[in-house]
Amino acid sequence: MTQLLKQQNGVWQITDNQPTDWSDAEAFNAGSALKLTVDAEPDKAWASASLIAIDFPALTDGRGLSLAALLRQRVRYTGDLRAVGAVHEDLLHFMLRCGFSSFELPAERDPAIALDLLAPYSNYYQGSVRDPLPALLR
Repeated sequence: MTQLLKQQNGVWQITDNQPTDWSDAEAFNAGSALKLTVDAEPDKAWASASLIAIDFPALTDGRGLSLAALLRQRVRYTGDLRAVGAVHEDLLHFMLRCGFSSFELPAERDPAIALDLLAPYSNYYQGSVRDPLPALLR
């Protein structure tokens, strides 16, 4: 069973993942939960989704990171953006910087390791979706 890694009251926690009634991009209605493939073309209507998940087909497929950044920057989505599928703890800090706010960890992943790897660095030189200013301007 997958586990959900999500920030609650400012603290990252692991919880059991509750089933979600997902819509795909073609059947999306405002206010519903939307599950996207990594090759989806962003749509402004998705800003009204209650939750958006991006399904990573493989550890080596980075298109979901780009899609997350587009959803946050161009579509202006402010809700929960979840990474699902082939989510690996080594990439969690990159996913956070691209705008993800929760992670569905596959059963074979160790949640304790995932929690440790959320913030492996105390600071970054480059700007990101979460903090657009580079270190020089902060």
